[in-house]
Amino acid sequence: MATLDQCRAALDRLARNMSGADGEVRSAAALDRSLSCRLTDLDVTFLGRLAHGTIEDVTCVPGPPPYRAEIRLAMSGDDLVALVDGRLDFARAWGRGRVRLEAGVLDLLRLRKLL
Repeated sequence: MATLDQCRAALDRLARNMSGADGEVRSAAALDRSLSCRLTDLDVTFLGRLAHGTIEDVTCVPGPPPYRAEIRLAMSGDDLVALVDGRLDFARAWGRGRVRLEAGVLDLLRLRKLL
């Protein structure tokens, strides 16, 4: 099972990868939205903001998210680490219910370029 530190490091890598992206990926990440990532096995939620092509202001709170973010993810810590490392395909994980993604329809259309 992935640790909290490993999950935080994975989110930091994801933010770096997003900020260094080009083209369609960069424009897809240019949203300005609140973000939550619930790690079901660790019973924590990372909160932050998708802005300026990266993830900013990341904090961690115990339990479920204290508010409804505009973009909401839920998964295990192992799946988060595997997604960021490229060992788990997002579309397959989402299709199999291992990853949940909730957002507005227009945001989902833009975010699919990131996934």
